[in-house]
Amino acid sequence: MRRQLSAEDAKFRDELREFFTTRIPEEIREAVRSRRELTKEQMVESQRILNAAGLAVPQWPVEWGGQDWTQLQRHIWHEEMALACVPPPLTFNTNMVGPVIATFGSQEQKERFLPATANLDIWWSQGFSEPDAGSDLASLRTTAVRDGDEYIVNGQKTWTTLGQHGDWIFTLVRTDPTAPKRQQGISFLLIDMTTPGLTVRPIELIDGGVEVNEVFFENVRVPAENLVGEENKGWTYAKFLLGNERTGIASVGATKRNLATAKQHAAELGLLDDPSYAGRIAELENQLLALELTALRVAGNSTDGKPDPASSILKLQGTVLQQAVTELAVDLAGPAALASGAGDTSELPEWARLATPVYLNYRKTSIYGGSNEVQRTIIAGTILGL
Repeated sequence: MRRQLSAEDAKFRDELREFFTTRIPEEIREAVRSRRELTKEQMVESQRILNAAGLAVPQWPVEWGGQDWTQLQRHIWHEEMALACVPPPLTFNTNMVGPVIATFGSQEQKERFLPATANLDIWWSQGFSEPDAGSDLASLRTTAVRDGDEYIVNGQKTWTTLGQHGDWIFTLVRTDPTAPKRQQGISFLLIDMTTPGLTVRPIELIDGGVEVNEVFFENVRVPAENLVGEENKGWTYAKFLLGNERTGIASVGATKRNLATAKQHAAELGLLDDPSYAGRIAELENQLLALELTALRVAGNSTDGKPDPASSILKLQGTVLQQAVTELAVDLAGPAALASGAGDTSELPEWARLATPVYLNYRKTSIYGGSNEVQRTIIAGTILGL
């Protein structure tokens, strides 16, 4: 089954394809293609090129840089960007805090933050998870106590991805510890990461990287004007944000690209004639097509603060397929996958040397954004009615 684009949408696709392959520097695209870690400077440069062309935040309201596209056009944008090996706009900015501010923030907050957020003049970090509040996010204990025109924040966040680059952090904090339900006492607060009392400490991961961090708050004073929406309504805004995050986590286009690359490696190794590999690749291709059709249905349905529950399906199956493709790459690399510590002077191909670190790094995808076990519970209750 393949989608037949209209002449208008085909023209739209071709224009995007030309832009992505000619305007984004080749060294950036090659780093994505090779699955190397991008520098902060490369990510900022890429997003600013996209933003200048109106291609960084098409899902936002038009007045704040969005595009009046159809949902199919948004899907084409995302897929062509992935296929061209263009790094997607920083998700913390474009899919998380940006839409929250645009939907629930004050006019002053929109004017102050949205242009800088779209252009990556502000690098946002996410302050949700805590040592004892990950999948059970409502049990968070970081507090924000009102003191005149400020909040005093104390506590700890963890697994803050790329927090070492962060300028600001959007956080869930407990503002009413006596609320009858835990979700009712949470607020959504924006915090400047240069504020005294805020400390960032890296966490080394299983793949040897340090892309996640702990963030500590010790009597951090935050202007009350940085509260998004109403006090104690943060859980509503968090659900809206997580619906957008889970849709993006599916990464259909990127997974299709990575699977196509793995298929190419299999052909070069003569393994496409092996029925076990051929069948495995065909099954992954079919599952990705089904996921893509689901993504088309879900796209754009997070409205009025109520995410489409099918976003949980995207998150669940999207991360399952991402991990399956990374596992396929390790199997294709064979013994060469053990050479993850080898440098550029190694005679082994780069993709084989990176196969194991990428595989290990992608173990996280079934945890962040709400673990896959949590997604199954959501699916059972909101979609299946169990």
